[in-house]
Amino acid sequence: MAWTTPRQDPDRNRRRLQLLAELAGARAIRQRSRPQRQRSERLRQLIATRRRVAG
Repeated sequence: MAWTTPRQDPDRNRRRLQLLAELAGARAIRQRSRPQRQRSERLRQLIATRRRVAG
C-alpha cells in the first residue's frame, strides 16, 4: 500500500507561504539591525572614554 499525502487547500497553502515569507523578512530585518546597534554602542563607549580622558 502506497502512502499518499492529502492535498492541501490552495488558500491554506498560500497563507502558509505568505506567513513563512513574512517571518523570513522579519528575521532578515532583525539581523540587519543588530550590527547598527553594535556600532552605536561602540561609538557611545568611545565617546565616554574620550570624555573621561579629556575630563
